[in-house]
Amino acid sequence: MSKSPAKKAVKKAVKKVAKKVVAKKVVAKKTVARKVVAKKAAPKKPATPRLPADLKLAIACAQDKQAIDLTVLDLRNASAFTDFFVVCTGANTKQVQAIADAVQAGLKAAGQPAALVEGYSRGEWILLDYFTFIVHVFLPAQRTFYALERLWGGAESIEVSED
Repeated sequence: MSKSPAKKAVKKAVKKVAKKVVAKKVVAKKTVARKVVAKKAAPKKPATPRLPADLKLAIACAQDKQAIDLTVLDLRNASAFTDFFVVCTGANTKQVQAIADAVQAGLKAAGQPAALVEGYSRGEWILLDYFTFIVHVFLPAQRTFYALERLWGGAESIEVSED
């Protein structure tokens, strides 16, 4: 008993699809193997501490307004009155105020208004207090003069990516 031409065509198509699936699995396995090898070969970075969501939001808002030299100081292991400092710079008073406005607006929209705002009218050094973290927005000269990173030398500096 011979198979009908339609059955032969279906069987041939199934074999063809099966070969493609097997080929894709082989390629996928090779890709995964390459990634594993590359991951093992890459030098390990020190683990960055987990940052609270509201702190990440403040950082994103500052970055959105082109904050310069953004640094996060982890003060949890230092004897401090807060957990983190976010320190950044604006090129001029208008940008310093714009960065502060963006941080305030973003966090207020998320349900966390600032407990205290200092220095807004002068626009040289604006301090935004959110209890668990404080945002400092400086003009370049004031940041250099006050040097919070040096003053809080016992704090761990956390790298903030530019994205």
